[in-house]
Amino acid sequence: MSDNDFTATITVDKTPDEAFAAINNVWAWWSETIEGSTGTVGDSYLFEVPGLHRCTMTTTTSIPGKRLVWHVTDSHLSFIADTSEWEDTDVVFDITEKADGTEIRFTHVGLVPSGECYEVCSNAWGAYITSSLRGLLTTGEGDPFRRTSTGESELLKHGNADLVKPRP
Repeated sequence: MSDNDFTATITVDKTPDEAFAAINNVWAWWSETIEGSTGTVGDSYLFEVPGLHRCTMTTTTSIPGKRLVWHVTDSHLSFIADTSEWEDTDVVFDITEKADGTEIRFTHVGLVPSGECYEVCSNAWGAYITSSLRGLLTTGEGDPFRRTSTGESELLKHGNADLVKPRP
């Protein structure tokens, strides 16, 4: 990890094990359409916003209540020139018990400011972590990509409509 990798941190009034379980419930905070499983090393799942973004994540580290790492493969981002920009990056959740609750530090290793996707992707990740995952943990209700959502509705939800330009 470097200081340039995108990072978002939240602290919630939950145990580290509760945080770990919520992170693995990707259907409740990231996307209802995810296919596959997430919690055990070797598990793999597919995330897709049709016509916009697709990636496969494989769990490479799973230490309940402490750390979860997903390695990104087979990524396609239709709205940037290097459509495979996410490939061979890692999504890392470090979970730490603190005096005021449990801290979840999310880092997308390889999502850096010099990357074409950084602004769009950091806006989306930021919302999913600081709003949707936090909501799941604090109220029991996340705000994932819904089965009835579209790429356009997702971009609008995260404030990215003006950032994504259609490719010819």
